[in-house]
Amino acid sequence: MNAPFQIADHREAMPAWPPVAAVVTASYAPDLERCRLLCETMDRHVAGMAHHYVLVEGRDVPLFRQLETATRTIVDERDILPSWLHVFDDPLSRFRRRIWLSLRTQPLRGWHVQQLRRIAIAAQVREDVLVYCDSDVAFLKPTDLSRFSRNGRTRLFRRDDALLRDGHDEHRIWSANAGRVLGLAATPSTHDYITTLIAWNRATVVAMCRQIETVTGRDWVAAIGRDRRFSECMLYGRYVDDVLGGAGHFHGAEELCRVHWQGKPLSDDEFGVFVGAMGADQVAIGMQSFIGTDLARIRKLVLAG
Repeated sequence: MNAPFQIADHREAMPAWPPVAAVVTASYAPDLERCRLLCETMDRHVAGMAHHYVLVEGRDVPLFRQLETATRTIVDERDILPSWLHVFDDPLSRFRRRIWLSLRTQPLRGWHVQQLRRIAIAAQVREDVLVYCDSDVAFLKPTDLSRFSRNGRTRLFRRDDALLRDGHDEHRIWSANAGRVLGLAATPSTHDYITTLIAWNRATVVAMCRQIETVTGRDWVAAIGRDRRFSECMLYGRYVDDVLGGAGHFHGAEELCRVHWQGKPLSDDEFGVFVGAMGADQVAIGMQSFIGTDLARIRKLVLAG
């Protein structure tokens, strides 16, 4: 591994109680302005946050430095991932995309490595609870990160028995592969743990990585990356429920972020309808960047409130 990632000294003064929470966002250059909007809306609406870690590829660090503040750190993936994982421009995409190569994993794309970053950061920070938020999210309502903790336990998002329903073939594969590296039965869990705006217990993530290394005899990055069909949310959910028996966690099925996953770009009126349909528990929206809704319009509509 590279030299340990150094976080500011604010970690040393953290109280043992109540749990201290940080937000973690994995991003990349094309999402810079979306990430900027996320940061602005977090600063406006989110309470109870000790720090915000934005995890990016090494070449994107200078670009993202403009978002850094006393409570927001830009983290170079080279400081948290193994030095044997190398990134290149991919000639098969006419050098438009990036690919991460090593002798220990399958060739990995950006979305794979973003997941690995989200896991790896836990070993380098000291906050008790890590709240994961994508860079295409914007907060519209006030929220306090204390909602992710209850009597010393961390909230685990779980959609009960969702994998028994049609349309979850890929999720079942991710669940089965999570079980394999965790030493569980090859059959998948029936539960789905995937959504945005979720929380993990930092110490539990570190223990999960140790479990993977014990079971596989490999570095946890190498073990996970041997098959490109993986989900960090499935890994954590199955570790908590199927290895720990739910210890240290409580379940929540409410999705706190309303996401426009697919379809056409939204008009102003359609955006208003979308926001108006937010549930009582939902405090943020996610607008998938590949859909193409104009970011300037999103910014204007979000910040108008």
